[in-house]
Amino acid sequence: MSWMERKEIKIAVLDLYDGHANQGMRCIEEIVREWAHQHDYTYSYQVFNVRQELTVPDTSFDVYISSGGPGSPLDTEGEAWDNLYMQWLGQMDQWNKDAANAVKKHVFFICHSFQLACRFYGVGVVCKRKSTSFGVFPIHRLHDGELESVLNGMRDPFYAVDSRDYQVITPNHKRLREMGAKILAIEKHRPHVPYERAIMSIRFSDQFIGTQFHPEADAIGMSMYLQREDKKAGVIENHGEAKWKSMVEQLQDPEKIMWTYQHILPNFLNLAVGELEEA
Repeated sequence: MSWMERKEIKIAVLDLYDGHANQGMRCIEEIVREWAHQHDYTYSYQVFNVRQELTVPDTSFDVYISSGGPGSPLDTEGEAWDNLYMQWLGQMDQWNKDAANAVKKHVFFICHSFQLACRFYGVGVVCKRKSTSFGVFPIHRLHDGELESVLNGMRDPFYAVDSRDYQVITPNHKRLREMGAKILAIEKHRPHVPYERAIMSIRFSDQFIGTQFHPEADAIGMSMYLQREDKKAGVIENHGEAKWKSMVEQLQDPEKIMWTYQHILPNFLNLAVGELEEA
């Protein structure tokens, strides 16, 4: 039964946080709720705790969002939850390639999920960063990013929350061409360091897209996070007090992370549901 027949959009969220405290899951739910209210959509929303409960959604959902999460996207290879996630990703991929399935499955991969998807497809080198990236950073769109509907309304550069110890670099252009995949954005230019700029967003297929950054992050959640004494002390210890103050100030700028919050995931939802209406 299609969503038009049941009058309800079924949304599945894959939680990869492994029980760790986070703001991401709250933010994803709020974005979906605000978006559905704005468009007067009825929807169901189901969370799958992939790492702790070994659960993944089936193909009955209309839209899928896969969250960020802690730890290495490499060291878990072969673990039960990682195997299950890769099987699910392969199943979604095969569903979309099957011409018999008129209604395709749209998936958005965030941060840790993005790294796992890059590992699955072999589109680049997933590796540990020399140091943690944490803060509000500029992100630069490439040519294909300028044409990407999910990035409609985004400036160049645009700003987003980045929180990671791992990265995707050295794109496999042959593999990307074979897939028809496109690199949409890369990290900020850092002329003072001799490191390759990481990939920040990829359109894997017509239905699959991911970002290394957190498009769901909101100013309230990040501010709460940074004001916690342990987090404040950690940022100051690792990056200096000036960095902490800069991050807090940037959260107040409506054209930075709140602009990203208001555009990227809502654009993805608009695209996914727009195609459902056409199917």
